[in-house]
Amino acid sequence: MDVATTYLIIIKGLKEYFIKSGFKKAVIGLSGGIDSSLSTLLITDSIGRENLFPIFMPSEFTLKTSKKNSYKLCENLNLELMEINITGIFDKYLEILSNKFIIKKINVPEENLQARIRGNILMYFANREQALVIGTGNRSEILTGYCTLYGDTVGAIAPIGDLYKTEVYEMANWINRRRNNIIPPSILKEKPSAELNVNQLDEDELHPYKILDPILKLYVDEGKSIEEIVNAGFKKEVVRDIIRRVKANEFKRQQLPSVIKIRTVKSSR
Repeated sequence: MDVATTYLIIIKGLKEYFIKSGFKKAVIGLSGGIDSSLSTLLITDSIGRENLFPIFMPSEFTLKTSKKNSYKLCENLNLELMEINITGIFDKYLEILSNKFIIKKINVPEENLQARIRGNILMYFANREQALVIGTGNRSEILTGYCTLYGDTVGAIAPIGDLYKTEVYEMANWINRRRNNIIPPSILKEKPSAELNVNQLDEDELHPYKILDPILKLYVDEGKSIEEIVNAGFKKEVVRDIIRRVKANEFKRQQLPSVIKIRTVKSSR
């Protein structure tokens, strides 16, 4: 399916979702990364900028470029960006928890805690504004469980939830060619990061997306076996690790926001 058709399917699906749900407004967490940026644009295109409330929630690990990119995107989309720094909230959590647990450094539990603080803030504003929270996860993250339950996974609908990470970039570039770089090119150049720790990069914790996505497509979309995927030119240990992640995170996928379906799969995984 070409990008133009995919874009139209997502926009139509979002419009229908909001009509059927009875909601007119949406809240989204904007991080300065490509996923939340594209999701913000798609929601703006579908329900109108006047109905979207973007919130930027930096911490001590948030890069200055992420803040700059978030504000520039909102300027391009004519959106008013609300900023809420979560550092004080996070520090208070750690202060209280350290009375019960020894916390020597920021690790996975503390990283997830930051995501859940942001999720709570988004839900608070959704309640106040009678709005829906927009999920910003992509298909690569959803399938491998690279996301935090009740954190960055909060939301009612995920516009790019059926797009692999490489397809997210493809759509963003396609839109920019037609709309004078409405998504700041600097966002497309940044290495993906959850920014929950120092020097954290997504591809260091997963696999390079140019390897991850083709393997996921073969396994999940086409139902290929490990042997068939390895014979297609991928390292067995990498294939096994990715499939392990897919199987281990089924419990997460059962609790995630709805997605706009753009593909059919040959397997039931």
